[in-house]
Amino acid sequence: MTAVIDKPVSKPRWWTAPPRPAWEEPPSKAGLAGKGLALTFACLAVLFPLWIVVVTSLSSRKTIDEAGGLVMVPKGITFIAYKELLSGGQVTRAAIISILVTLVGTLFSMAVSVLCAYGLSHSGSLGHRWILMTLLATMFFSAGLIPTYLLVQSLGLTDSYLALILPSAISVFNILVLRGFFMGISQELIDSARIDGAGDFRILWRIVMPLSRAVLAVITLFYAVGYWSAWFNASLYLNDQDMMPLQNVMIQLVQRQEAPVGLSQAIRTGQLSGLAIQMAVMVMALLPVAVLSPFVQKHFKKGMLTGAVKG
Repeated sequence: MTAVIDKPVSKPRWWTAPPRPAWEEPPSKAGLAGKGLALTFACLAVLFPLWIVVVTSLSSRKTIDEAGGLVMVPKGITFIAYKELLSGGQVTRAAIISILVTLVGTLFSMAVSVLCAYGLSHSGSLGHRWILMTLLATMFFSAGLIPTYLLVQSLGLTDSYLALILPSAISVFNILVLRGFFMGISQELIDSARIDGAGDFRILWRIVMPLSRAVLAVITLFYAVGYWSAWFNASLYLNDQDMMPLQNVMIQLVQRQEAPVGLSQAIRTGQLSGLAIQMAVMVMALLPVAVLSPFVQKHFKKGMLTGAVKG
């Protein structure tokens, strides 16, 4: 008996392979050039205004007067605006207030968010479903501005720094991201720690948090940027100008054209330009975020996407 060998089916000459999806095709030279131009334009659109702000803050009054306002080409660089701002007065006090509120508020928010997310990551915990549903409801429904103000006033938090922290201390979105990441941690690892006698707090501190450094770094940055950039709570709950954070002082400079205390005399005598002071305060407000963001950038993909998908 002879073996039958299957011959390959010959394809007609007119037959062509079906086209692959667009995302599987190698990019063409024109496509790469277009992407490069688009990214270059986007970077310039972001960096050019920042460049103008920085250069204007470092310009002398003569250079600003010659440019008729904002300076694009650096000439006559001087640090007198920063020197005057950091020599004491309202801006220095506001910067210290913003730093302290950011540090204390971020630590408090992270502590509450981590504990809440860790408790909700266990489906069998006490009141798990009701607490989770209540938190989700607050994402879509809120009491409003007037009831919130009356609550803060009834608690005696007006004209206190706690009013800058407690009303916006918790973000449900951040809790859900942390919960999703915690749920992705191997349950066998946690069970083995329980067998060895570890309690919940020890498991959280020794196992869960070290494995969640990426998402913790991202959420910490979110809270820190939120506290550093916040201005509405201060304008709503604080009446004392000496307690205002840096963002509110910047608003007074830009919108109301008011010189900080201690600098109006220098502006009147011609030593400083009011525009340079405004730009210098903007740079001081942007500098912490610009410095910290690159260090946390590498954790964004792992921290945010993993936590969101596994949630």
